[in-house]
Amino acid sequence: MKKTVITLMALLMAVTLHAQFNTVPSGGNKTASVSEGIGITEVTIHYSRPGVKNREGHIWGEVVHKGFANLGFGTSKAAPWRAGANENTTITFSTDVKIDGQPLPAGTYGFFVAYDPTECTLIFSRNASSWGSFYYDPAEDALRIKVKPVATDKSVEWLKYEFTDQTPTSATVALEWEKLVIPFKIDVDLVKTQIASFRNQLRGSSGFIWQTWNAAASFCLQNNTNLEEALLWADTATSVSTGGTKSFQAWSTKAAILDSLGRGQEAMAVMKKALPFGDMNELYFYARNLAHLKKGKEAFDIFKIDYDQHPNEFLTNAGMARGYSALGDYRKALGYALKAREQAPDLPNKDRLEKMVKTLQEGKDIN
Repeated sequence: MKKTVITLMALLMAVTLHAQFNTVPSGGNKTASVSEGIGITEVTIHYSRPGVKNREGHIWGEVVHKGFANLGFGTSKAAPWRAGANENTTITFSTDVKIDGQPLPAGTYGFFVAYDPTECTLIFSRNASSWGSFYYDPAEDALRIKVKPVATDKSVEWLKYEFTDQTPTSATVALEWEKLVIPFKIDVDLVKTQIASFRNQLRGSSGFIWQTWNAAASFCLQNNTNLEEALLWADTATSVSTGGTKSFQAWSTKAAILDSLGRGQEAMAVMKKALPFGDMNELYFYARNLAHLKKGKEAFDIFKIDYDQHPNEFLTNAGMARGYSALGDYRKALGYALKAREQAPDLPNKDRLEKMVKTLQEGKDIN
């Protein structure tokens, strides 16, 4: 009993010293943090890194106790492992997420692990400020999940957390120490979180320029979601108040949203309003998209407008080649393609025009 009291007093003194002075962490356990963006969600883990220190084969089930244990200090009589060393390991999510398919609200959580060689229990606690798990209270659990630990051949000396298997909407967090990995997957609803973020940001200083309103509207268009609200955002993007009345991008976004809503006649009227504001590149790529959609006559008309405004330029000659090709007139298309090939500003564009010329000579569409 006396030895236990002395050990606890030494621990408390070390904790107090570390809190008051900038010193090496207690026990030489390195402090660390790791962050990763998943979609627009920021995930940050703060932890301390214990070392194996010649204890290989004695970490799991010994240094890290199995299940829940009475640590002999604090109020908890059945505490999990602190998933690191020293202070609480904490994990912060800037938006709502799912952990292995289970919902977890945005926030900062204390992270604990009840180790078992066949199935570990991972705990996200609303108490993120206590030291270790001495005061762990299951009533403060926000989420518990069970995962299978994975044995590895390579030994990791200092405990670490890594993000693996990243996709645009998910990542796996791997706790790695000695020859064991404890993984869990984080999923985000990118569309939902992005739209919620837009709504919030557009109420602030970001809402004074057309580009942000257009970006929000374009995101909805690209994901075919929230189109009615996106149309309102496009209205603001093209308004006097945001300076977008002469923006080809803003007007064309609005037209595309109207078209997606089945309001084709209105979309055509909006595009007519947009055309005078388009520069050479904007008109070219808008017409290319029309050609890709097999709207040959519409594509040709835009390529011709672009050419008339910027005659005999590399891009507009290439555009006329595509325009005539969209109409099926490969002979005229070839003439413009040959002109564009001579004007190609660099090798990649020259190679691209070589392929276009060859395709037209074979009597095939280049769009």
